[in-house]
Amino acid sequence: MRRFSVLDLPSNLGLRPSGVERLPNALRDAGLLARLRARDAGRLEPATPYDSRRDAATRLLNGGALRQTTIALATSVESIVNRDEIPLVLAGDCSVVLGGLLGLRLGAHRVGLVFVDGHVDFYQPEASPTGEVADMDLALVTGRGPSVLTSFDGVDGVLVRDEDVVAIGARDADERDDAGSQDVRATGIHLYELEAVRARGIDAVAADAVAIVARRDLSGFWLHLDADVLDDTVMPAVDYRQPGGLAPVELVTLLRACAESGALRGASVAIYNPALDPSGEGARLLVHCLANGFGTTR
Repeated sequence: MRRFSVLDLPSNLGLRPSGVERLPNALRDAGLLARLRARDAGRLEPATPYDSRRDAATRLLNGGALRQTTIALATSVESIVNRDEIPLVLAGDCSVVLGGLLGLRLGAHRVGLVFVDGHVDFYQPEASPTGEVADMDLALVTGRGPSVLTSFDGVDGVLVRDEDVVAIGARDADERDDAGSQDVRATGIHLYELEAVRARGIDAVAADAVAIVARRDLSGFWLHLDADVLDDTVMPAVDYRQPGGLAPVELVTLLRACAESGALRGASVAIYNPALDPSGEGARLLVHCLANGFGTTR
């Protein structure tokens, strides 16, 4: 299996200055690089400081800064992939998935996405209660939203097609329906909400996901992990808490299936908030899941 290369992106531009930007340091301090035997790819700073003003035209927060950051991240991701390594981006918020996919697409015609998140993140800007891009990152990568975050030089079409996306673990259906989010269930995205995972079983869902994103007509896939997909009883250190969620063993099963597919080309981790976890227990749990899921228990 290719070696992992860990890159920090301590950005809160897609969320708010709550502490998520401290995620990279927390996971490093918890021993992630040693557990993965990963190369240290350094640190990429966000393009500008956080701006709390919501743009009147796009209804986004920090849209321009996120575009710059996305392009810079894509360049770093492409460079790591060209070394025949797997970039693992330790981010703040979920907007990281744009730069990860853009980096893969700069060297490939078509890629897949496994989106592991307690929320679907499919809001259109005008329906988003906050304007935070972390509300809408899955919509943006599939081409739904303002051009500032959906159209990029070097990429023909959307970053990832609906039919090449598997979204796993969401449990926010009532919340997004009440807010008027566009309906992800009306698209070609393969959606396994938490109820479906429970009904089908994580082994079957993981096998389904790999069959979709490891196809020969794709040049591999990106895996995005939002810490709030984990059960709230074991991962309360997130900004938008919900009851329920995946058990750690279920997450490990899913990560392992993706790693063993041979088609994993990059991954990102977001939303764990060290400011809400003074004991560091959440960081240690994430490192445990990543190390065991991605193939080493050292």
